[in-house]
Amino acid sequence: MRELFDEVAGQSPLDPQESARAGMRAPRRQRFYKDADVGEAEGGFAVTLDGKPIRTPSRRVVAVPVRPLAEAIAAEWRAQGETLDPLTMPLTRFANSVVEGVIDRADLVRDDIAKYLQSDLLFYRAGHPEGLVQREAQRWDPVLDWARDSLGAHFILAEGIMHVSQPEAAVMAARAALPTDPWTIAAAHVVTTVTGSALLALALVHGVRDADQVWAAAHVDEDWNAEQWGADEEAVARRATRQVDFRAAVQILNVLTG
Repeated sequence: MRELFDEVAGQSPLDPQESARAGMRAPRRQRFYKDADVGEAEGGFAVTLDGKPIRTPSRRVVAVPVRPLAEAIAAEWRAQGETLDPLTMPLTRFANSVVEGVIDRADLVRDDIAKYLQSDLLFYRAGHPEGLVQREAQRWDPVLDWARDSLGAHFILAEGIMHVSQPEAAVMAARAALPTDPWTIAAAHVVTTVTGSALLALALVHGVRDADQVWAAAHVDEDWNAEQWGADEEAVARRATRQVDFRAAVQILNVLTG
């Protein structure tokens, strides 16, 4: 049982691309339990498989802070067929990652998100064509305006991909707005890595932008190119895989902040 759970839970959504690669490499294992349920545990609620709580690879009980989240994780286990498919269990992978690697070092995760503020997606703008320039401005400027007006974070924009250094005061102001609890900061980290933008993650956490707006903003250039030249099948598949982890992070945020 431990080996099977390690295989499912050990694929961390905090690195969604590696999670997807690991999921494709891993052989499917047989379902080893009859039912999944939820019970009380120290620190919250635990998902149980035939009465036994699921644990991380280091044997920590996966305890989540609220029952609705535990119920959603249990539903992933119940939905499995004769074999386990880790790619259909993003909440399980997320919970494992938080318990195993975030609870004791949430500040390090915040620091990792803050690194994106040095080269955030929203800073680097197209110079042409005009339609793309306008679309980027429409999707991105409201988030930058909010960061400036509400957080006091004044960032510098650049045309093209040439790196531009950001004011330390702006980076620190935006970092201060990041959540501190492990579950929310882990969800924000997933959104950041999937979108390439810590500012979009912040806007989502603070309710400035909803999930659909954030997803659209993260793919302005990709969508523009697809409209002009057609969609690339491999790119579409990679995007769909990333969206699984994105939606799981959004669900976490909705449960915890709703």
